[in-house]
Amino acid sequence: MSSNFSEFPSSRRKLLQITGAAVGIGAFGALDPIGILGKPAIGQVNALKEHAVVKLAWGQTAVCQSPISVALKRGFFEQYNLTVEPINFSGPTDQLLQAIATGHADGGIGMALRWLKPLEQGFDVALTVGTHGGCMRLLAAPGANISKIEDLRGKKVAVTDAASPVRNFFAIRLAEIGIDPDKEVEWLQYPQDLFGEALKKGEVDALAGDDPHLYLIREREKLTEIANNLEGPYAASTCCVLGLRGSLVRDQPDVASAITRAIVDAQAWTAANPDEAAEIFAPFVPANVPAATLATILRSHTHGHHSTGEALRRDVAFFTNKLKTINVIRQNTDAEAFAKKIVPDVLI
Repeated sequence: MSSNFSEFPSSRRKLLQITGAAVGIGAFGALDPIGILGKPAIGQVNALKEHAVVKLAWGQTAVCQSPISVALKRGFFEQYNLTVEPINFSGPTDQLLQAIATGHADGGIGMALRWLKPLEQGFDVALTVGTHGGCMRLLAAPGANISKIEDLRGKKVAVTDAASPVRNFFAIRLAEIGIDPDKEVEWLQYPQDLFGEALKKGEVDALAGDDPHLYLIREREKLTEIANNLEGPYAASTCCVLGLRGSLVRDQPDVASAITRAIVDAQAWTAANPDEAAEIFAPFVPANVPAATLATILRSHTHGHHSTGEALRRDVAFFTNKLKTINVIRQNTDAEAFAKKIVPDVLI
């Protein structure tokens, strides 16, 4: 299933990275860095000449994917002459990646730290934009004598599964400070909705998961947040990525570009309007989580961060090398060549 995307048309390749206050949305009258670079502003580009219908898979209950609900609700796809058929995908995102690679979906959003291994193994999927940073948290009870990453030595940590991207991230953090995450920490598997009970019963000492569950557990149980994935060198890194079917990127680059631009538009709008975005997304979240709470969670992420092209390749290479330290990625994999292979320039 392998494919090299480095042959994707390369004329006028440039870095696109919109962050924080620099976010601009041409359709809403704000200044757009793409326009400054001499390209059509996002939101003002010409729509596809021929209408396209695409299937986009997304986890409807994952708050970090709420910009997809924004894109559907506010017509970001339609402005590029796209009709998106959303597919609710509630399974692990490695299965979502397989669905994209096998053509059951044209694209979807998932966590980079789960997808890089199957992509190394040859799944035919291209990563076109890093959608945001944040959403992973490590929690402990106030009296657990765990106040920093190194305190996990000899402890039990709840995770959703052994290949969890959250487990991978905090394993990387442990390896960075000389703690063997496989031998010196015990990782126990639980559904995230049982994390709180496992901690109360003393079955685990800490919880490693993602939002909205971890934020809600933290607030409900008054837990201490020990670490997250917006610290140190990770503060400006992407967490989740948009993956598109490889054959779509090769055969219909204009459609791949349109999907990517619509997602960037929606992410930028979400970053600028977290309260409105939360209102749009709230109906998809179980347990009647208030929109105000979802807005707070959105503000704690970096939806203003959208790395594409060379910026995304740097993120991918960075995490590829980090995954080598915990023996997820092969030691002989060339991180830069791998990133070049799976991250094409679609915004040309």
